[in-house]
Amino acid sequence: MSFRPPIFLLSSSTKDTMTPLDIELAGEKADALARAGRKAEEALSRLAAARNQEKASLDALIDTAADAVFALTIQRELCGLRNQQDMIRRYEIPGDVMARVGITRKG
Repeated sequence: MSFRPPIFLLSSSTKDTMTPLDIELAGEKADALARAGRKAEEALSRLAAARNQEKASLDALIDTAADAVFALTIQRELCGLRNQQDMIRRYEIPGDVMARVGITRKG
């Protein structure tokens, strides 16, 4: 998928001009960020729907949601979005999920 900004947004200065590669990379970053956001939303909604289940299955859903949120965090940082508090508010990420973000689990 190609992403090209409108011509009027491009500067006539050579140092401010985006090359076709820059435009393609920006589009790919935006696509990857959207995919990571959708995966996090899906994992968080599955977790919210299963809050009254037994602890073993709930733990697995929390781990899955934490992994998806971690991937979203990494993708946001690659795109230059450093404020993770905004992400936590926007996606309504529970504290138990945030407590497990970035933790490597065995087996």
